[in-house]
This record gives sequence, C-alpha cells and structure tokens, in this order.
Amino acid sequence: GGMDPSSIKILIATGLHRASRPEEIVEMVGEDIAAKYTILNHDAQDRKQLVYLGKSPRGVPMWINTHYMEAEMKITVGLIEPHFMAGFSGGRKLICPGIAGLETIREWHSPRFLEHPNAATGQLSGNPVHSENTWIANRAGCNFIVNVVIDAYRRPLKFVAGDQIYAFEEGAAFCRDIVIDRVKHPYDIVITSSAGYPLDTTFYQSVKGMMAAVPIVKPGGTIIVAASMSEGIGSKEFASLFERHSDIDDFMQAIMSPDYFVMDQWQLEMLAKVLKKAEVKVVTDGLPAETINRLFVESAESVEIAVAQALEKHGPQATVAVIPRGPYVMPELAS
Repeated sequence: GGMDPSSIKILIATGLHRASRPEEIVEMVGEDIAAKYTILNHDAQDRKQLVYLGKSPRGVPMWINTHYMEAEMKITVGLIEPHFMAGFSGGRKLICPGIAGLETIREWHSPRFLEHPNAATGQLSGNPVHSENTWIANRAGCNFIVNVVIDAYRRPLKFVAGDQIYAFEEGAAFCRDIVIDRVKHPYDIVITSSAGYPLDTTFYQSVKGMMAAVPIVKPGGTIIVAASMSEGIGSKEFASLFERHSDIDDFMQAIMSPDYFVMDQWQLEMLAKVLKKAEVKVVTDGLPAETINRLFVESAESVEIAVAQALEKHGPQATVAVIPRGPYVMPELAS
C-alpha cells in the first residue's frame, strides 16, 4: 500500500512456545520477506515486551505485546482449524495466547477455564476459553484479520478477511462443515496421528491427536497415536511434570490448588481427559520406549503391533476406526 518496509513489523505469535529459528522464519514467509522486513518473536516472559491493559471482567490480567499495542494498524494473520480448548484456532487466538504475557496465558489456561464442559473441540457457544480470549482480543484491538482454512494437503480452501469477530465466525462455520465426520457408534480401538510435521514434533503437541479420538472411543477403549516427536517431550517445564507426579490422578489433584503452577501444565490436563476415557499407545521414533512409558502412556514398536495388542485386549470382534490426521478432524456420534 505504498508503506515503507521500515515502518512494518511482522510479529510471530509464539504464545509460550519457543522462538522460531531463522530457518523456520524463512520457511514461513520466504526469503524475500525475511530479508526485507523486521521480524520479531513474541516473548511472553519478557516484561519489557509487554504492556498491561488491566484485568478482564473474569479477573484475567491482560498483558499484551508492546510492539502490537503501539502499532497504528493492527493486522493478524492465521489459520482456522479445530482446537481442543478454544473450539477453533484463528481469529482472537492470534492475540491471546499468541502475543499475550505469561500471567495472562497462565490464568486463561487455568482449570477454572479448561475443566468447563464446553471447553472442547469445535465448541464456541458457552465456551469460557473462547469467550475470554475474544474479550481480551477485543480489548487489545485489531483492525483487520486474514485467516485461512486448509485441506488435507495444506492447500487453501477458503480465506476470510475483515472484522476480527465476523470474519473468524464465518471461517469457523466453514471449517466445521469440512472437518466434522459422524459415525454411528463408538469404537473399541481408534488409530490416529498428530497430522505430521510440524504438528507432531513433540509429545506435548501430539496430545492434540489423542484428544481427537476421545469423542468416538468407547470408555476403557484404546487410542493408538503415531507421531514423530523429533524434538522430544516438549518444554523442560512440561517434561518436569512427569517427574513431579506419580500418576495422572496425583497431577490432577495438585493443579486444583490455586497456588500450583508449572508452565505448560494445561497440556497434561488435556491428556488427563484422554486417559480418563481410554488407554493410549504411542508409536514414535523420536523418543525411546522407556521415556514414553513414563509419560502415563504406553509405547508400541509399530502401529501394527499396537493394533495386535489392542485386539488381544478387546477381542477379535473389536471395532476399529482410523482418523488419519487427528487434529484436523472432528469425529462425533451421529446420535
């Protein structure tokens, strides 16, 4: 639009994830843009990068990236896909948690939000996770959004652009129609993945694939997930949770205390929802079996071996469902 490149900043909405490496930035935006524009990684733990906007009506402290808040024109660019806490990614999620501070994300990801029954995949109505970060994003302000819905091969299916709420809602409605698959009955065994690179580079991220199977697996059933986990378990804080707690019940009891906090604990809280419903077998070449087995799940050498073990448990007449790309599918019972 005739603006000088020096007046434009590209802010990577990392949330609490690690900063993007230089080669990953090039992978995302291309060499020309990486060389031409100022590109910054948001750091949720650096107070010098944050501005305080007060508390939301639900009492969440709102810390948002200073570069964003000082900009005269605020544009967010993102992807709309199913999300196992906020209903769908995209829209308001680029701001919270994307460029929010640690204190904001901590409270927004606390059990008082995540344990609500409507904090679920594809659920926007009555979902406190969605309504809270929508309020925070509106408080921070946004002039324009560009969001995309992609297909199984990551090609654009639909672009939505414009108002932060209305464009997002249109994109989410389109995405819902694409990703829902209804089945007639629950299954003893559900086989899935975390949709491949870059969504399965850690055990942390692979929990999303496990969650996708929950709506259609029978209570006491088996979920088999395949993921690369090429970068290991996840953050050191997330990995430490498995050392702190003897089992998932011990962890869940601990996080109900308002004084308890370990960064990334919310992903283990979501894994607890999976394990409450079914056992989990993990197939990966990114972590050794002995490591997987201490993550409250069970290692398997291959998908075939995991299926054989599950059939031995549930019997030869056991029903089996396959969800090739777990995080991109919303399976539900037709009833």
